[in-house]
Amino acid sequence: MAEPDLRAAVSLQQVTKRYDEGAVVADLTLDVAPGEFLAIVGPSGSGKTTTMRLIGGFEAPDSGRIAIAGKDVTNVPAEKRSVNTVFQSYALFPHLSVIDNVAFGPRMRGVSRDARLKKARELLDLVHLPDAADRMPRELSGGMQQRVALARALANDPAVLLLDEPLGALDRKLREELQRELRRVQHTLGATFIYVTHDQDEAFGMADRLAVMRDGRIEQIGDPASIYDKPVNAWVALFVGSANSFDATVGGPGARSSIETEFGMLATDHVAADLRAGERAVAVVRPEATRIELAGSDTSPGRINRIPAHIADLVAVGPSLRLRATAADGHEFEAVMRRADGPAPDFHPGDSVFVAFDAAATRVYRPDAGSVSTPS
Repeated sequence: MAEPDLRAAVSLQQVTKRYDEGAVVADLTLDVAPGEFLAIVGPSGSGKTTTMRLIGGFEAPDSGRIAIAGKDVTNVPAEKRSVNTVFQSYALFPHLSVIDNVAFGPRMRGVSRDARLKKARELLDLVHLPDAADRMPRELSGGMQQRVALARALANDPAVLLLDEPLGALDRKLREELQRELRRVQHTLGATFIYVTHDQDEAFGMADRLAVMRDGRIEQIGDPASIYDKPVNAWVALFVGSANSFDATVGGPGARSSIETEFGMLATDHVAADLRAGERAVAVVRPEATRIELAGSDTSPGRINRIPAHIADLVAVGPSLRLRATAADGHEFEAVMRRADGPAPDFHPGDSVFVAFDAAATRVYRPDAGSVSTPS
């Protein structure tokens, strides 16, 4: 068995956790660098929360090794690990003031009253709650309580802070505000954060790296742009964000830059290396790389794919305009454009159009029986 990387803030080597239904985490290897903000995403049952619980010591692995801050903690209980956790429920002590909540951890470690209160006030300043020190939790809004919970989790200077859906109970506007706050705090402290969430927007907006999990394993890990723009397989491509997808067959010898589809021959610059000529495949195009053009127009240079279709609907969603068009076989395509880029196109349901996308935006993968069309 490989040794954990003791230079990492967190190192998991070939970690497996089984329950009655089988392996929830399977032979997982993961290294998190000091000061890194790592987000773990995946559908329900993918093993992301169990992975976090294994790091925190709330679960014991059936095999493999775990190291935190250079120390093998595989068999070390949670209370003796340099880890703290922020949960979706704030779990503040209702009978203690805000400052006493934050100072609770240092108090349990025997830190003097003056030193722990000084530390607590510094952390309340950090989370922008300096005037709430003497208030009780019930007097605070949900967002303020979550900031207190964050400050309390940081009070013991953990080597790693685990965040388990910490913003899940908040409304959208407040979530966005606290996403910025979490990132600011993490940058200010240079702390190591491991963030588990179902919300991909949160993950992409905050993390240095993302780990995409499926069936107890990491399908892909990398920076947010690489995960979104260059998925390693069809499953990741269809799980992350949204996508237009359709069946294809890889072109013949010397023609890996083309695919045969029900819409005719289309061009592509990206065919997965494991695909051979004549093999079945799935093509994926992001909605923001898809355009809806008037039938008969040919305004875009280069290798452009065009599929005849009819407008299904056009909806303004905040700063974006979402257009859906349906091809002759009933296949539906979505295009997203920024409203700031210009006036809304004068399309109406039933109008004849072309769905257009560049060869560079068309990625072709081996079909995956477990592929998903929407994140969960």
